[in-house]
Amino acid sequence: MAYPSAELSSFLRARREAVTPRDVGLVPGDGRRVRGLRREELALLAGLSTDYYRRLEQGREQRPSLQVLRALARALRLDAHATAYLVSLVHPVPLTTPAHATTVSTVSRGVQTLLDDGMRVPAYVVDIGMNILAINAPARAMYSAFGDTDNVARMVFCDPAAHDFYTHWHQVAAQVVGNLRSGLTRFPTDDRVAEVVEEISAHSAVFADLWATHHVRPRTSEDKVFRHPQAGELHLHFEALEVADAPDQRLFIYCPVESGSHPDAVDQLESLMTVAAAT
Repeated sequence: MAYPSAELSSFLRARREAVTPRDVGLVPGDGRRVRGLRREELALLAGLSTDYYRRLEQGREQRPSLQVLRALARALRLDAHATAYLVSLVHPVPLTTPAHATTVSTVSRGVQTLLDDGMRVPAYVVDIGMNILAINAPARAMYSAFGDTDNVARMVFCDPAAHDFYTHWHQVAAQVVGNLRSGLTRFPTDDRVAEVVEEISAHSAVFADLWATHHVRPRTSEDKVFRHPQAGELHLHFEALEVADAPDQRLFIYCPVESGSHPDAVDQLESLMTVAAAT
């Protein structure tokens, strides 16, 4: 991945093409052949000259000010996550954490103990490349239909089990890609993301197309429904928590959804684990 000019150009082009004239109150007119906004339309909305914006998108202007970037973010209707990513492409925030924090491939002893002994719900730790660094037994049971539990993106896009397991696979696929790109906001040149993107793009055209949209959104909190081949439907609430001493790591936790309309998903997984242990 080239930074900042190539990625900035690609980001601006993709996001400009994703905004329609009607999205910003413009009348498209007849015979329009341009996908999304024209360059001059976006420049007008952002208060820039068309020539200056053209240089930005062509990579010939590499150091736009924060004021310019924020004006573009408003014109492109970017949310806070995408705006932060756009700004980071040109003005990265210096990390105050030790340099080794960006390359740690293991979890701390405390986090490992928490996973092994302190949680009965499915939980695991990922890095910004969505590599699974540590996983507890309930999470392994939850993902038992998958061949490997080493990388979330690889599981979603490359394992045949994913399409049955995820009730809304296309939504999950977009979330995974948005989460991967979100990690680059704080770690813009991290090789772990580039390696995953290169590998999966070669095997999945859907992934490559989604990556090209420059969608940016970290996974934070949501309710999920999975279809487990043995346990049936699992209704769970997902939370992502930052690991304090490893800013490039996230703890993913799946708790049962409190409702009398469906079984406790953790109980279902524990029953599955008991059966597996007895065989």
